[in-house]
Amino acid sequence: MLAASWSRPVSLSVAALLAAVLAGCSGADAGGSPSPDGSVPPQQQLGNAATISEGRVSLLQKLGETGPLRTLNVEVDGRWECVDCAGDGVTSTGALTPEQLARLQTLLADPGLAKETDQARQYRVTCIDVLTSSLLTASGLITSQDCPGEEKPPIAHEILLLLTQATPADPTS
Repeated sequence: MLAASWSRPVSLSVAALLAAVLAGCSGADAGGSPSPDGSVPPQQQLGNAATISEGRVSLLQKLGETGPLRTLNVEVDGRWECVDCAGDGVTSTGALTPEQLARLQTLLADPGLAKETDQARQYRVTCIDVLTSSLLTASGLITSQDCPGEEKPPIAHEILLLLTQATPADPTS
């Protein structure tokens, strides 16, 4: 576990990163501004404003503080666009197969997803220099890290696996 002095800067940097990306996402509003003294946790600052329309999902991934930011947006019809998907600076596009799309829509419609949001779990980022994945859904923001011993929210983890397996992770030419 991290010392208290490390967890706060990591939480704030992830929140700042998400707020910046959310501000640039169409249909997403980063909403509330951080409290001047930092007393309100970043996930509560974003609150319910950190959502997108039903059936859509965005995935933001970053490895540590210096890794590239992978941004994947999936539309209701299964079309996706991935910015820096393979860490090569390239924007890729494609579409989910009908089976992948059906599975994704089933997972996104699962009422249990609302119990997995950062706000519902009172999630706190606890590790540094690991892969941090954040799903933005109509239910809210769901963050997980590849930290030893961290429990993965089951529905969100299935969505994460589906999306990462369905989109490119190798550099494109």
